[in-house]
Amino acid sequence: QVQLVESGGGLVQAGDSLRLSCATSGMTFKNYLMGWFRQAPGKEREFVAAISWTPSNTYYADSVKGRFTISRDNAKNTVYLQMNILKPEDTAVYYCAASAGGQGVYSRRSYDYWGQGTQVTVSS
Repeated sequence: QVQLVESGGGLVQAGDSLRLSCATSGMTFKNYLMGWFRQAPGKEREFVAAISWTPSNTYYADSVKGRFTISRDNAKNTVYLQMNILKPEDTAVYYCAASAGGQGVYSRRSYDYWGQGTQVTVSS
């Protein structure tokens, strides 16, 4: 069965960096668009970044553009999210997701598989 397992979250201070990883199994990784979403307490899950089958196509939420970088290693079936200059408002549970194609890059409905999430907490 398909599994997505996130790692790399933690507690950091504002201005620090973190790199999240999402290891996948049970799927043909190179055929999927991969995305990161996040959900803060009391808020809806929101799009953060996505990367297409070919790594040249990347997409970012305006709130993270210039600070976060998404990448993928098709040989390792893994997608990454490098997060720099973290802010307290980046605090959330971060979810990895996989899409075989559907209603667009930014919509949760496009994604077929989800990980369990990893907590990122940024203190001021």
